[in-house]
Amino acid sequence: MNDLFRAAGMDQSAPRPLADLLRPTSIEDVVGQPHLLGPNGRLTRMMRGGDIGSLILWGPPGTGKTTLAQLLAGHIDRHFTQISAIHSGVAELKRVFDAARQHRAMGRGTVLFVDEIHRFNRSQQDAFLPVMEDGTITLIGATTENPSFELNAALMSRAQVLIFNALDEDALITLLARAEANRGPLPLTAAARDSLLRMADGDGRALLTLAEEIFRVARDGEIIDEAAVQGLLQRKAPVHDKDGDGHYGLISALHKSVRGSDPDAALYYLQRMLVGGEDPLYLARRLVRMATEDIGLADPHALTLAIAARDTYQFLGSPEGELALAQVTVHLALAPKSNALYKAYNASKQFVKDTPSLPPPRHILPGPTAWMRAEGFGVGYEYDHDLADALSGQDYFPEGVERQRFYEPTDRGEEEAMARRLQKADQARMDRRIAGFHKRDGYNAED
Repeated sequence: MNDLFRAAGMDQSAPRPLADLLRPTSIEDVVGQPHLLGPNGRLTRMMRGGDIGSLILWGPPGTGKTTLAQLLAGHIDRHFTQISAIHSGVAELKRVFDAARQHRAMGRGTVLFVDEIHRFNRSQQDAFLPVMEDGTITLIGATTENPSFELNAALMSRAQVLIFNALDEDALITLLARAEANRGPLPLTAAARDSLLRMADGDGRALLTLAEEIFRVARDGEIIDEAAVQGLLQRKAPVHDKDGDGHYGLISALHKSVRGSDPDAALYYLQRMLVGGEDPLYLARRLVRMATEDIGLADPHALTLAIAARDTYQFLGSPEGELALAQVTVHLALAPKSNALYKAYNASKQFVKDTPSLPPPRHILPGPTAWMRAEGFGVGYEYDHDLADALSGQDYFPEGVERQRFYEPTDRGEEEAMARRLQKADQARMDRRIAGFHKRDGYNAED
């Protein structure tokens, strides 16, 4: 019965949200995503052939994924079915697949759009494979999460992934113009209009929802300024998903900004995460990691400062303690950079895994008993502090293991002095080795 009413167009007179009312009816009306829908976009090239394969649409909310899936089904003249992974289970999937088989028997294919497809578990995702392979359905899945993390490899191999970007300012302005063409001019000052665009944060659906709220609360003749917009809508910067892909993107951006010695970009991403509701102690832990991974011994004090910032936050709490995180962020960004220690750690770890576990040389092992000393334990060890420059030049690697160089200090920061110290130690070892050769061959130092 509902389908009959819908076919008669009676549903068009029911109240509809502005975002639904302005949903594009043709692919040409879709705003944004020029890399997909431009003259040489990936989807444009697909549609020129008159057919599409299964697709995974990955991107933030409100960027046109659902709309585009519906329009693509119409473009290739296939039956369109939409489900949400949040509300659907195995029984719903079976019903949809059976209906698609009936449409196929009548000569028409089915485009199945699955919203939030990452919410299906692995076994549910596997259920799509046979109906994709035999052509019963063309799957279009939408996800806000990185599909390479959330979807089965088998499902990924049968679909192309298209990345949707957050809508830029021009796209949002176009959407706002469409809203005003439908409802009339928004009673906003220029600053209030700019604030409204910022509040949308690249989400077209959110922008139209916010505009609809302005239309709803505005009084005749009233012009709403920026402060009033923020008060009316009570919308702050969106809280990022602390377990989602955006979370890892922001922490990666913070880390790379510090590594790239850009304190301003680093502060920007730090604030993006703090304002978005990230746990400050998580950020503190990541800053400690940056101090060891990207700065290391070029500035040994960086680790101490990072730990002090963590302790300061634990002592003061928010918001006062967050300033300590900002302080160490700037320090780390401007500190001399070296990953020599990080590389040395990884190289030494791999070397240990790849070589036999031989004992240390006996001269550096303890020899507490007469028998052990007779066997050479502790015999010949020289106490480095008693020698010039505190360098004996002894070899400390196990016998049978070729000497390795894991740590290669840079000439940046305090590692420059460490490089000179390492050069002296190498020279002492070389001198001792040469002296050992001479002694073995019957030469003395005077010779």
